Amino acid sequence: MFNLLNMGSTDRPGRSDGESDLTARARIRDAAIGCFGQHGFGVTVRAIAEQAGVSPGLVIHHFGSKDKLRRACDDHVVAVINEVKTEAITSHDSQTFLHQFATMEEYGPLLAYVFRSIQAGGPLAGSLYERMVADVERYLAAGEAEGTIRPSRDPARRARWMAANSVGAMLMLITLHQPGQQIDFARVIREWSEEYMLPALEVYTEGLLTERTMLDAYLLYVSDPPEESR
Repeated sequence: MFNLLNMGSTDRPGRSDGESDLTARARIRDAAIGCFGQHGFGVTVRAIAEQAGVSPGLVIHHFGSKDKLRRACDDHVVAVINEVKTEAITSHDSQTFLHQFATMEEYGPLLAYVFRSIQAGGPLAGSLYERMVADVERYLAAGEAEGTIRPSRDPARRARWMAANSVGAMLMLITLHQPGQQIDFARVIREWSEEYMLPALEVYTEGLLTERTMLDAYLLYVSDPPEESR
């Protein structure tokens, strides 16, 4: 599927200077995703440069500052997640899912990056999360158009609920089972899939409740809520 730390950074002989710049930029970005994910956002530009095999000056040349580099990482992480999720959610072929399932551990660097961002908090974390919510809504809409996803009465709230559940499950699993700074994110993905993949697929595919009693009661309530007692 994707080698997430090497996308766009393959060194090809005979490329032009422009292609070399793009390759260096991608290599720096990918190294930053790995460093931020493993060590948090306090990691230095010098450490990122060493990981990418370039000078600190070249990092600043391409991105201007560490904050701008982080925003570029956000862009890349969101784009890759959206691409992978859209492919899975719109496919009618079981082999697409099985292939992604077999290569889940490759997404460890992205999981690490998202976790560190949410852990750090602040405006940049909030912005990344809101972009993820918007992307969930987009790929679910693509699934609706393809006929693989049921329509929702409120697509935006459904997307926000799904994003909150995904991020919350990740935070809980890591906090309870791998506290501290040194986290094996490939192991986190493996443990999550072993623990939750079956129930998640059951709930999403077959549903949970056998009757509409609670949904109908709630829809009636929100359309005509009772007056508050005085």
